[in-house]
Amino acid sequence: MSTSLMKNKKGLVMGVANDRSIAWAIAKSLSNSGAKVALTYQGEALKKRVTPLAKEINSSIVLECNVENDNDIPKVFNEIKKKWKTIDFVVHAIAFSSREELKGKYLNTTKDNFKKTMAISCYSFTEVAREAEKIMTNGGTLLTLSYFGSERFMPHYNVMGIAKSALEASIKYLAKDLGKKKIRVNALSPGPIKTLAASAIGDFNYILKWNENNSPLKRNITSEDISGSALYFLSDLSSGVTGEIHHVDSGYNIIGMKDLDSPDIFEEK
Repeated sequence: MSTSLMKNKKGLVMGVANDRSIAWAIAKSLSNSGAKVALTYQGEALKKRVTPLAKEINSSIVLECNVENDNDIPKVFNEIKKKWKTIDFVVHAIAFSSREELKGKYLNTTKDNFKKTMAISCYSFTEVAREAEKIMTNGGTLLTLSYFGSERFMPHYNVMGIAKSALEASIKYLAKDLGKKKIRVNALSPGPIKTLAASAIGDFNYILKWNENNSPLKRNITSEDISGSALYFLSDLSSGVTGEIHHVDSGYNIIGMKDLDSPDIFEEK
């Protein structure tokens, strides 16, 4: 559905992986609502997927960004500044942890994977905020993605749960730091949804099935549900909202976790 909600606004969406990613759903909604959207990708393999998607929304700025490289984030924002001078929003949809360590027990997390997961999934948002502030001269909004595993135990989510907890804490501190510049900082915490990133989580199909059967709305959320909530936080509709973690689910977060731990739902690896 096309609207003019984001007319005359421009910004960056980071983390589009393919046409099923949450970041892409948000980018499409922003474009359909009148925004100019820049995109980033990581590596040549993802560039081949992102380039045609950028054309679909008439994106004129498509930049490579590996958040592990110290110079990439500043370089991206410098390029955007050259072309647009200022921006109104940034969507951070970047996270990573070793697939092998998203199985079994959190107890077995290695130090190297712990540090890498925290750096990519949490600290990169702080780096992005620091660079975005420089070109958000008229205020703006920063939005990142979390998950319910930040609040409660989720089978096989492991170190990603710790990283998302840290990310949610950083949102509150960033909201305080940037509030005087009229820059708002929020997060969406979607319920389970099939994406490339989710495929790395052990027994994820069981989580989807369990959620559909047990949530109050008796369904899983869709990318449209998430992108609709994103539009609220990225637009002036939420001009008085900052430091919030908003759940986008079908009642998933009100369900007792004792049922999630039931052996007939998840088989211990």
